[in-house]
Amino acid sequence: MTWSTAPPTVDPMWQKQLDCLEFLNKTSAVANRNDKYCKGTWDGWSCWPDTKAGSSAYTPCPEFITGFDPTRTAHKECGSDGVWFIHPTSNKTWSNYTTCVNLADLEWRQQVNLIYETGYAISLIAILLSLAILFYFRSLKCARITIHINLFASFAANNSLWLLWYRVVLGETEVIARNESGCVVLHLVLHYFLMTSYAWMLCEGFYLHTVLVSAFISEQRLVRWLMVFGWSSPAIVLTVYGFSRGFHGTEEDRKECWMNETVYTNALVAPVCVSMLLNLLFLCNIVRVLVLKLKAPLGPQGNSGPSRNILQAFRATLLLVPLLGLQYILTPFKPEPGHSWERAYETISAFTASFQGLCVATLFCFCNGEVIAQVKRKWRSVFFSNRARSNSYTATQVSPLRLQFVRCGPPVSGEVKV
Repeated sequence: MTWSTAPPTVDPMWQKQLDCLEFLNKTSAVANRNDKYCKGTWDGWSCWPDTKAGSSAYTPCPEFITGFDPTRTAHKECGSDGVWFIHPTSNKTWSNYTTCVNLADLEWRQQVNLIYETGYAISLIAILLSLAILFYFRSLKCARITIHINLFASFAANNSLWLLWYRVVLGETEVIARNESGCVVLHLVLHYFLMTSYAWMLCEGFYLHTVLVSAFISEQRLVRWLMVFGWSSPAIVLTVYGFSRGFHGTEEDRKECWMNETVYTNALVAPVCVSMLLNLLFLCNIVRVLVLKLKAPLGPQGNSGPSRNILQAFRATLLLVPLLGLQYILTPFKPEPGHSWERAYETISAFTASFQGLCVATLFCFCNGEVIAQVKRKWRSVFFSNRARSNSYTATQVSPLRLQFVRCGPPVSGEVKV
């Protein structure tokens, strides 16, 4: 048996086919030729050995097919005439993979994926609307709003890439099986923006802490440093993660577009947990400072306490910090596959991960006092200006009519009618 030479960059499926053909060459040499048998073959997913006529061959279900349970087995029937079973619809030899699907588990996983896609789509719309509002009202421009904009931008990119991942990679079994460089690059870029989201949440907490604790600080210089940290530190983490998994990982670590969790995933989880811990420490110290300032007597001008905007930003950050990393906080407690708590864990993770952008947009934009004030001011100006123009237009139309009615009215006393 002969086959063409493998290309310079060996595709995983091509390698599986080569291994199958090599296996068939070895087993065919020792097969009993006195009996009828179906000739071993590669069907594109699995390798089927020479099989005695009137019997069936069995093989583990391919693990790279979404929805397949690799602990189950597929089978292929060899007819009594030594010919593989031919499906009546397609009129081609057919391998039975229907037993590989756990229909109840597949339906549940599809529902979880639907939660992810729905949440990311809603969050993306909310984030883009928030960015439009913040860019439209130029009077909102300040150091804190600049940090909000960068946080929103990271979430918008992250949500967009997750939607692309679910459509292009998870929705296409062949893409996962081929494991080409494109889907690996998408995996790395996606996780870069995932890391930037948590980096900018840390910047939010650090900015609040610095503004409240440090009396004399240049906010513009602080924002410049935070810009460098928010966008560059995730790049360092992803570089370490990519090189370690790509060059030091096993073949198992580098398969299926790197979508499976391995020991190298800890390189991404650890910085997120550290950033959350630092944010919690910042917030605890902010609480202490706020309590001291609120208890302190007012100064000569009555402005020694923290501003209302700072308090609002603090409350929003305090609510977001535990929420944004909930799925990572629960990572050490993740149930094993098949555990009774697995479905609850995956469902909670789907909601907390996909609706993060909506929570950020709601707390930092839609419920922001400054933003609400600007929107109300703009609404009032547009409403009253339109109303004033309408009244002006009505007056110009009514005035001639009033003159006409006066002229057409009954004669006044003493007037002579002609």
